[in-house]
Amino acid sequence: MPEKAVDDVMEAAVGAHFSGLRLEALRLSSPSSPSSPSSARASPAAATHSNGAVYANGTAAAAAVELASPPAARQPFVIGVSGGTASGKTTVCDMIIQQLHDHRVVLVNQDSFYRGLTAEESARAQDYNFDHPDAFDTEQLLECMGQLKRAQPVNVPIYDFKKHRRCSESFRKVNASDVIILEGILVFHDQRVRNLMDMKIFVDTDADIRLARRIRRDTVERGRDISSVLDQYGRFVKPAFDDFVLPSKKYADVIIPRGGDNHVAVDLIVEHIRTKLGQHDLCKIYPNVHVVQSTFQIRGMHTLIRDRDITTPDFVFYSDRLIRLVVEHGLGHLPFTEKQVITPTGSVYMGVDFCKKLCGVSIVRSGESMENALRACCKGIKIGKILIHRVGDNGQQLVYHKLPMDIAERHVLLMDPVLGNSANQAIDLLIRKGVPEDRIIFLNLISAPEGIQCVCKRFPLVKIVTSEIDYGLNEEFRVIPGLGEYGDRYFGTDN
Repeated sequence: MPEKAVDDVMEAAVGAHFSGLRLEALRLSSPSSPSSPSSARASPAAATHSNGAVYANGTAAAAAVELASPPAARQPFVIGVSGGTASGKTTVCDMIIQQLHDHRVVLVNQDSFYRGLTAEESARAQDYNFDHPDAFDTEQLLECMGQLKRAQPVNVPIYDFKKHRRCSESFRKVNASDVIILEGILVFHDQRVRNLMDMKIFVDTDADIRLARRIRRDTVERGRDISSVLDQYGRFVKPAFDDFVLPSKKYADVIIPRGGDNHVAVDLIVEHIRTKLGQHDLCKIYPNVHVVQSTFQIRGMHTLIRDRDITTPDFVFYSDRLIRLVVEHGLGHLPFTEKQVITPTGSVYMGVDFCKKLCGVSIVRSGESMENALRACCKGIKIGKILIHRVGDNGQQLVYHKLPMDIAERHVLLMDPVLGNSANQAIDLLIRKGVPEDRIIFLNLISAPEGIQCVCKRFPLVKIVTSEIDYGLNEEFRVIPGLGEYGDRYFGTDN
């Protein structure tokens, strides 16, 4: 087709961009859910325990997918923290919570689930073993944790350690969170509780230090005298530790010596948790899928652009911010070469040199919204265009394109804000133009799981970089919760 005719067609392409997949031909079954995450690998600052625990010391775009009901909300990451009395479990939990400040984290204490003592038991509280598994209401603990794992809020009981009973009218409301930390001396004892956990941490602290801390805590915070604390420790606490707590250490994935004093260990754990939180289940199935690590800033911007009542200027502003992050993340997957430069101080700096043979390709018209961000990151970059135009009701599509003449020699950043019905058609065109599959990086703001499966099954070497993976498609084949008609909203033609 003559170049002018191609330009005319592109300029006339003002139809709404379909933010979903048209499912008409191929039917793909969804992969089964992946198994639970594998254990953390030991870093150079870690040693391995004999039980395996880590000692932390230091076709057509309309290709279709078999629709199922949209997946449930993603389950939270559950961490169990166990260890002897006063070993520093709460300190470790607080350090983890502080470092995961950009995620919603909630702490649930096993102590909240102590069984209330009867009047007769309260009168002889000094003879009651609070460190035995039977002292806890494990069934209620399982019920509460099950609700939290289903992203439902729960009322956690409040236990009065001076009266040895629960506050009958008071509860602590705990909302759904990204991370749930379950802390207590016996959280590893019951297999049903252990099965809820994605990571199990045992805090290992010297017995003398634990005893000193126990005395200070029980006398200052719980109003007991030293004599009763020592008597209880000798009769119940130490035997229970030897019989129940210490044997549960073998279930731990990570063992932290010195408790809260071991900052290196906590840093390693937090980095592992961040990796797991940023890894969607589909990323475990398809290693070529990359999701920008979520933060409150990113989620906040998604909240704004997904709001149907946002103004067009605000939609454009926050979309541009997200697009810039996706583009920068995508550029990080390009090859590089080492380069040495001299700094203004006369020092040598060993750095890297950017990939030179690069171009962008936008899928008209929504993809054009991503061009400015790419130009801002890559000065003077060449950008081609692909128009996929639907003709009639028979599902056939005509493809018009305007691409760099030497595109076969370049790495290509393919751009479309929503991984939708144009993806496979555009990738197929690039490959027919000589671009190797492994040199294509597809950038988008949101993706539907069905769309990712379509692309990855047909083009397993194409990298996909997105800022969020949505729940799926509805009965109208629209991405849910989605962004609506992105092109209309961005260019202000949705009225």
